Amino acid sequence: MAEFETVIIGAGAAGMMCAAHAGARVLVIDHAKKPGEKIRISGGGRCNFTNLHAGPENFLSRNPHFAKSALARYTQWDFIELVERYGIAWHEKTLGQLFCDISAKEIIAMLVKEMEIAGAQMWLETSVSGIERKDDMFVIATTRGEVRAANLVVACGGKSIPKMGATGFGYDIARQFGHEITETRAGLVPLTFSGDQLERLKALAGVSLEARVHAGGVSFDEALLFTHRGLSGPAILQVSNYWHEGEAITIDLLPGQGAFAHLRQRRSEAGRKSITTVLAELLPARLAEDMARDLGLSGNIADFSDARLEEIAKALHGWTVLPSGSEGYRTAEVTLGGVLTDQVSARTMQSALVPGLYFIGEVMDVTGWLGGYNFQWAWSSGWAAGTAISQG
Repeated sequence: MAEFETVIIGAGAAGMMCAAHAGARVLVIDHAKKPGEKIRISGGGRCNFTNLHAGPENFLSRNPHFAKSALARYTQWDFIELVERYGIAWHEKTLGQLFCDISAKEIIAMLVKEMEIAGAQMWLETSVSGIERKDDMFVIATTRGEVRAANLVVACGGKSIPKMGATGFGYDIARQFGHEITETRAGLVPLTFSGDQLERLKALAGVSLEARVHAGGVSFDEALLFTHRGLSGPAILQVSNYWHEGEAITIDLLPGQGAFAHLRQRRSEAGRKSITTVLAELLPARLAEDMARDLGLSGNIADFSDARLEEIAKALHGWTVLPSGSEGYRTAEVTLGGVLTDQVSARTMQSALVPGLYFIGEVMDVTGWLGGYNFQWAWSSGWAAGTAISQG
């Protein structure tokens, strides 16, 4: 039976980061053919690897303070320094989001190299069939045989994007050793609709615009995209983390603009223009036509009173729709919820119930906003566990 100091289940962002810092005799196990598959597909293949503004306020958790320690001790600037040390060119796209200039594969290669330097081994295409605790050691049954380790790090993520091999295995391990799992659901995910509302949105598929979307007491100003299933785009993905089934969302189609003032001005300047034409000055043409139909608008703008223009402006700034659900884990970028943070050390990521057991990355009840925040949590939590083990 092979024996290691530390076995890490999951060769994703958090697992590889941990392996690079966990010291000697480390083994990383993953059932995938290649490491870092979610890294590879992220950011359109260029990996949104962190965010300049990453901080605890950008994360959701039952305990909003849990992420503070790891994020403060291994920051976005630390990861940027690592990226630059490997000569990986990067750029800021928008809202502090950092992407590779060339390919996400550069980040994977960097992490693999860091593991090699640290002397970590990696077993790919290897499944774990069982885990036991014997004589203060973990005995892990794999398709390559049993291995023993003093430390076991659970870094196998959540349920999002099952086509990439994602499962709830990390939660099963946590429960086996007495840990509680908070409610899990798809996060950073498009919202779906049904009935007449869906037919209306399907007719607008492909239309996009900058919008302010409100849900669950928060709002985000980013792009909104109409799809054949409903609504997507960064603004929708962001609020999906806060939205719950049965709740409506409100969309300001003209954030930061004064629709009433514009309509009133156009009435005085070009009263003979149709109301739909004037709306198309503010909105994409197909959306302008749709809103005109929905609001029962016809005729020239000169025919509209101030009171009616105020009603139109109110509708444009506060369009309310009721999603029927989300696209689920199939397209979700993250899993909300996970291993309860109350039973894990915020400094080391070690279980408070079982010595030598660690949880890092997406498997934890820590979920970041869209825009590189979840990768930063992977780097920070992986580093925290790895350094704690190496210093242990």
